[in-house]
Amino acid sequence: MRQKRTYRLLIIITFLLTLSGCAHIRHAVPENLVGTAIVIGIPDIRHYTDKPISLFMRQSLVDSFKDEGKLEYLVDGIKTYPMLLIGGGVSNSAYGIGLLNGWAKEGSRPVFKIVTGYSSGSIIAVATFSGKDYEDRLAKLFLSISTKDVIRQKNILNILFGNSLYSSVLFAKKIDDLVDEGLMARIAQEHAKGRRLYVGTTDLDAQGFVIWDMGALASIGGPDSLKLFRKIILASCSFPATLPPVYFQVEADGRRFDEMHADGGVVGGIFYINQLIENLGFRTRLYVLNCCYMSPHSRQVEDNLTAITSRLIETHTAAKMAGDTFKLYAFAKEKGWDYNLAYIPEDFMPNQNEMFDKQEMRRLFKRGYDDAVKGYKWHKAPPGLLSDGK
Repeated sequence: MRQKRTYRLLIIITFLLTLSGCAHIRHAVPENLVGTAIVIGIPDIRHYTDKPISLFMRQSLVDSFKDEGKLEYLVDGIKTYPMLLIGGGVSNSAYGIGLLNGWAKEGSRPVFKIVTGYSSGSIIAVATFSGKDYEDRLAKLFLSISTKDVIRQKNILNILFGNSLYSSVLFAKKIDDLVDEGLMARIAQEHAKGRRLYVGTTDLDAQGFVIWDMGALASIGGPDSLKLFRKIILASCSFPATLPPVYFQVEADGRRFDEMHADGGVVGGIFYINQLIENLGFRTRLYVLNCCYMSPHSRQVEDNLTAITSRLIETHTAAKMAGDTFKLYAFAKEKGWDYNLAYIPEDFMPNQNEMFDKQEMRRLFKRGYDDAVKGYKWHKAPPGLLSDGK
């Protein structure tokens, strides 16, 4: 009997060790090569914000002004460039999608010269940049999904010996459905007109924020470009420990490595745009869309892993967004930019019952849409400042 128990114990230990060995075997980029690696098979299309900006990224932005029409972006005879910066908010992003849809319906929404996004804001940025067809597809997606359609909780053994609480397989499929060859062609077309689309991820090894030139990537074309585009969006939305990190195969100093990327909101955020444009000196009308609450909302959190994780993401996102918003406001005021901020209004009380609550997302979308159709009064400063006029 004792011998049988010993055998069973050995089998269990062997099984657990096998699961542990299934983790991704890392070949991380050495510290001295961080920021120099390039994605295998793809030209230089990204920038680490703590490194000098590459000549390619700088030249791409300079060229954007040459490629635009002479009569585009004229306001009272002066070139004025509208830029849209979109932050994350997980399911709360439904408000931002509704606001953008309603703004287009109202008729005063400009064609943005530059669109950026990270986390769930990356998906919105891609759709907004691409035009009404893809905005409608994204809205339909957010209004029809629930938690079980997007993420699936792993079993206890996969959680203990894996790298996340949930699987991202379902979510990746949703991204694949949205990001197709037609979308890539549309983005490439807009890029050729002088518009620019940027998405941010976090390189966890380097603790660095990475800016990806998605228009340049779409312009390359082909299956490898499409695959990489989808991976970047998935990485930008993958909050660490909640969803698995995304690995990129890169090359540096003649050797191959992998990079572990996750949600761009971990270390960066909407403030990163200053890295690209701070020295260009053009007239700017800046629109910041925070798909979150800018003030705390108390609610009872159930004592289970799913509820606590959901609340953690929500709280982290709001806190990070608040800090980035104040930084960006200070930067915009220093440059003399026209600053405009939108976020979920304080009088809209949350009623979320799960991470992706279909009814709550529909309610958020409708509120955002209605706010915009009536003529949204953009905040001229973050909440709490005396100059927070409307």
